[in-house]
Amino acid sequence: MSTLENLYKDQIKKKFINSKSFSNLMEIPKLEKIIISRGIGESIKNSKSIDSTIQFLIDVTGQKPVLCKAKKSISNFSLREGQIIGAKVTLRGKKMYDFFTKLINIVIPKIRDFRGLPLNSFDGDGNYNFGIKDDSIFPDCTRDFDKNRGLNITLVTNTNSDEFALDLLNHFSFPFRKR
Repeated sequence: MSTLENLYKDQIKKKFINSKSFSNLMEIPKLEKIIISRGIGESIKNSKSIDSTIQFLIDVTGQKPVLCKAKKSISNFSLREGQIIGAKVTLRGKKMYDFFTKLINIVIPKIRDFRGLPLNSFDGDGNYNFGIKDDSIFPDCTRDFDKNRGLNITLVTNTNSDEFALDLLNHFSFPFRKR
């Protein structure tokens, strides 16, 4: 098991049980999945960006991404129905905790001029979204960069409360910006 998975099972879960704010063990907040996504709108003009994005997501997550296609044509953007415009990976279980450990301990500290992630990025349902502008900070990425592309990361919890989700992420020592 990864270190954060052990931390959750051994310490964080017990802290929530002892807090007496949950009547049922299934109500205790936990991380359900992590979704990593990237829009590749430039694939309209540069088809190599699709292959580059697929390989990047495989290198970083260890899982093949799902390609997202346009649902309808938009002539102003030169977009045709069925054209690939994004890719996403959903991580659960061991791969999720491995990625989360790597994200907290290696990737986020490598961000230049990092002062913490904002607290206002919760969506109201206990999920936290943030973006990374520079993909070269991931250590497993071994490809040559033709262009730096960003990606979006969503941390999905089983709770509907932003307050409990924030408490859970604070127990994981998630690097939030100081108030």
